[in-house]
Amino acid sequence: MMADFAQTELERRLSLYQVFIKLYEHHSSLLDEILQLENLSDPLLKEVKPHYVHGVVDTASVYLMTNLCDEQTQSLRQPQHIWTIGRDRSSGIRIADKFLSRRHAAIQYIDNQGFYLVDFNSSNGSFVNGENAYQPIRLKDGDRIRLGGMTFDFFLSHASRILPTVAMELLMRLVPQLIDDDQGEISTAHRDKQKPLAQNLDVPFLEICKNSSVFEDMGHLYESFTTEQKSEILDRFFSRKIPYSSR
Repeated sequence: MMADFAQTELERRLSLYQVFIKLYEHHSSLLDEILQLENLSDPLLKEVKPHYVHGVVDTASVYLMTNLCDEQTQSLRQPQHIWTIGRDRSSGIRIADKFLSRRHAAIQYIDNQGFYLVDFNSSNGSFVNGENAYQPIRLKDGDRIRLGGMTFDFFLSHASRILPTVAMELLMRLVPQLIDDDQGEISTAHRDKQKPLAQNLDVPFLEICKNSSVFEDMGHLYESFTTEQKSEILDRFFSRKIPYSSR
């Protein structure tokens, strides 16, 4: 009786295992997402970085950015626009994963077409969104790639924008610390603030300001300021330093 029950249970588990294997072969990306959500509750896995490859196309060059190499984000430039992936030391993206072949696959960029994933007849295969890469597959922004037992996301950017300049009011909030953390000096400067700052524009502090990187960047703008504008800049600077001097 017990032997029959054990045999039935073994057959049931084998059947479930076969179902799992089929699901993983055809819907690996979905199962990966489920496993990642489950792992979020494990405190040991919360700091695991998600792996990615980012293809960048700009007017100057084409390159990849990825954290697959030694868990560090790197910019990878290749003159032929072919980034090989595998366990071999000569691979452009070398990954010490036992499920990867020595020369597993490559990401190739073709002018006016885009990035492609190419499998080198690897033992465990290459997949894009669960689809086996028997032939080169053109990659899209947000694709999920699995090579052997490793998965990562692919991102693509081929457009850039030049943002407008930041307003002077916001620049004043970004002024770096121009003098040492001498609370006495700052406090004294704050007391002197009660006097018209237009009368104190020749103090050493201004010389420090004028020699700082901020004023180097502002250059001719500083010289074009009126006395009132210079006074207002100092007012804002000292009012910004007050909270730090009380710490």
